[in-house]
Amino acid sequence: MTYTIGIDVGGTKVLGGVVDASGEILLEARRDTPHEGGRALTAAIADVARELMDAYSVESIGISAAGFVSSDRKTMLAAPNIAGWNGVDLDAELTALIGLPVVIENDANAAAWGEAAFGAGRGHGHLLIVTVGTGIGGGMVVNGNLYRGGFGTAAEIGHMRVVPEGHLCGCGARGCFEQYASGSALMRHAREAISATPELARNLLALGDGTVYGLTGKHVTEAAHSGDAVALAAFNTTAHYLGAGIAALSVILDPTRIVIGGGVVDAGEILLEPTRQSLIRHMPFAGKHPYPDIVPAELGNKAGLVGVANLARL
Repeated sequence: MTYTIGIDVGGTKVLGGVVDASGEILLEARRDTPHEGGRALTAAIADVARELMDAYSVESIGISAAGFVSSDRKTMLAAPNIAGWNGVDLDAELTALIGLPVVIENDANAAAWGEAAFGAGRGHGHLLIVTVGTGIGGGMVVNGNLYRGGFGTAAEIGHMRVVPEGHLCGCGARGCFEQYASGSALMRHAREAISATPELARNLLALGDGTVYGLTGKHVTEAAHSGDAVALAAFNTTAHYLGAGIAALSVILDPTRIVIGGGVVDAGEILLEPTRQSLIRHMPFAGKHPYPDIVPAELGNKAGLVGVANLARL
């Protein structure tokens, strides 16, 4: 049995695991993410790797992180949320520290591959993964292979424009997918629904501190599960845009399965079923060809770790 290490670099923690060929995590190690980023973060990754290497003989290491990764999977071109990690040759820096080959991959791509190889996408050679959290991330599997594009930055689906001249996005464009169908968008839709029908919002507001500022996504999800009309309206609006965006992507990619991950999917069918209905409403040539099915992700927040460990094996 051969082993690889997957390391998922997040804003608060660096989590690593030894992963076998079946996708099972055998041992984990973690460090806090240094606020200063840069070489301090690279050193923390190396510390995690060495701790795991002391316990298992591994052949290679995969690193998953948010940002743009070069097409050869060696350089972090840009990491918007990590200081000092733009244009960094992580392969060279880490290989010098740990003495093993290193593969770098975007976190959404790594999670997509994890779900494709070991999760909800098993058996589907044409797959789209949509992660719905604070923003929207994506990953594509085409003909059984992870699709990365010519520059290595494909599947940034959160910044596909869905509403011309819509809300300003952090990327600088307007009307991006994640401005309408993400967890952050869900909260905006909830606030708008509360403003439109304040007399119906008392039960939802009571879950927080009585104001819209005290509401969280968990509160909206809890209220929706209990049948609260305002919370359900917020989910339906989010699902409307999510399904419409997936329909547009499906016209281009023709996937057989859509896997929805990220924190918002914890709402379950309250999000997924209206998303399926929206897909049907917005799909061109309705009824004239098969629809992709929409299912929840299976691997949770370990998908990126497992996926990038497997990519390091290939």
